[in-house]
Amino acid sequence: MSVTVRYAPSPTGRLHLGNARPALLNWLFAKAEGGRYVLRLDDTDRQRSTEAFAAGIEEDLGWLGIVPDLKVRQSDRTALYDEARYRLIAAGRLYPCYETEDELDRKRKRARAIGRPPIYDRAALALTDADRTRLEAEGRRPHWRFRLDGRPVQFEDLIKGRQTVNTASMSDPVLVREDGSYLYTLPSVVDDIALGITHVIRGEDHVSNTGTQIEIFEALGGAVPVFAHHNLLTGAEGEGLSKRLGSLSLAELRADGYEPLAVALVAVLTGTSLPVEPHPSLEALARVFSLGVVSHGAARFDPGELESLNARILHAMPFAVAEARLAELGLADPALWEALRENLSRFPQIVELARIVTGPVEPVIAEEDRPFLAEAARLLPEEPWDEETWKAWTDQVKAATGRKGKALFLPLRLALTGRADGPELRTLLPLLGRKACSDRLP
Repeated sequence: MSVTVRYAPSPTGRLHLGNARPALLNWLFAKAEGGRYVLRLDDTDRQRSTEAFAAGIEEDLGWLGIVPDLKVRQSDRTALYDEARYRLIAAGRLYPCYETEDELDRKRKRARAIGRPPIYDRAALALTDADRTRLEAEGRRPHWRFRLDGRPVQFEDLIKGRQTVNTASMSDPVLVREDGSYLYTLPSVVDDIALGITHVIRGEDHVSNTGTQIEIFEALGGAVPVFAHHNLLTGAEGEGLSKRLGSLSLAELRADGYEPLAVALVAVLTGTSLPVEPHPSLEALARVFSLGVVSHGAARFDPGELESLNARILHAMPFAVAEARLAELGLADPALWEALRENLSRFPQIVELARIVTGPVEPVIAEEDRPFLAEAARLLPEEPWDEETWKAWTDQVKAATGRKGKALFLPLRLALTGRADGPELRTLLPLLGRKACSDRLP
C-alpha cells in the first residue's frame, strides 16, 4: 500500500507545541514509509479562519522542517462536499431537522431529568412533507443530521490497539448547519476519500468521533483509512494547550531562540518510551521512530527538558552548521564559536557572550584584589598565545602571589570578562589577546 497521510489544522490561530505533535508524527510516519504528506487547511469556519493564520501555519511547519507534498484548502473544495451531501440525502442517510438550539437544549434537559442519555430523539424523521413545508413557511431553515446505524463500530488503532465505538449511544451528528455551511466531519471524510488518505494519525480526543466517521466512509463507499490516536501534549501542570490563547505557540518559541529541532524532538518524544535526547535531524529520527513507542499515558511538557535539549544541540553543533547564522550577526569566527557554544542554552545568547571578546567589557575589580591583579598584569606572557597560555600564566601568578583556587581564578575572570561565569578562559585568552587583557587589568 502506498502511504498517504494528512495534517489538517484549521487556520484560526497560530500552531502551538501540541499542534506540532500530530504534524510531526504524520511527517515521521510518511518519511519512514516513503509516503506522501498532505497539508489540508480546514478553513470551513468562515468567521475565524484568516489568511494570516493560514500563512502562519505554513511558516511554522517550514520552521520545523516539514514541507508538504501537497497543499489543499477545504474552502476550494465545496463542490465535492455538495455532491456527497446530495448522495447521502438520496440514500436516506442525511435528513433535515428544524429544532432550534433552545428546543434541543430543553430536550436534553428533559432526558437527563428522567435518567435517559441526552441524545437526539430523531423526531425529525417523523415529519411529513407538509410538516416541513409549514416549518419553512415559518422561517425555519433545517440543519442536516447523519442517520447513524447505531451499532458497535470496531477498528484496529495503531497506537491504542483494538477499539470499539458504539454509535447507538450517540446523537446523529449534524453535518450541515442551517446556513448551508459544513461542520468538520463531512468535509474531512470526503477529502480523506478524494485524496486517498491511507492513515489518519491524530489526537486521542478524536477516538469517539471515529465510529461516526467510519459509518460515513462506508455510506459514501470510500475506503476506511487506518487510524492511530496518540496521547495529547499538555502543559507542565497538565493543562490543555490552546491555539486561540497562543499557549506555547511555535512563533513564540522561535522568537525566544529555541532550535526548531529541539522543539520538534520535545513535541514528538515526550510521552513515548524513547528518551528525549538529541538526534541529528528529523530524517534520522524517522529511521528509529515508530508509532509503537507512543505511550498510552499522559504526555506532559517540561520546559526544563526543552531548555536542556536545546543546549545539548547547540553544544554539539559544528561551526559549518552555525556559520550562516553567525555571519548574519557578524560573528562568523570558528574559534569564537568553539569557545562560546558550550555556554549557550539558546543561540541568540552568543551576541552577549561575544562581547567578552569584542568588548566593551567593564572589569569587575575589588579594591583588595588590585595588587594581585597588577602583579598578574606584569606577568602576562608575550604573544603568540594558544590554549596552553592560560595555564602557563596562572601557574606563574600562583607562584608569585601564593594565591590558588577560587582566590586565584575568580578575580582574574571578573577582571577579564566582567562576569563570574562563562566560557573557559583557556579558550578565551587567545581570542582576547595580550592587549585586551592588559587593558582590563589594573
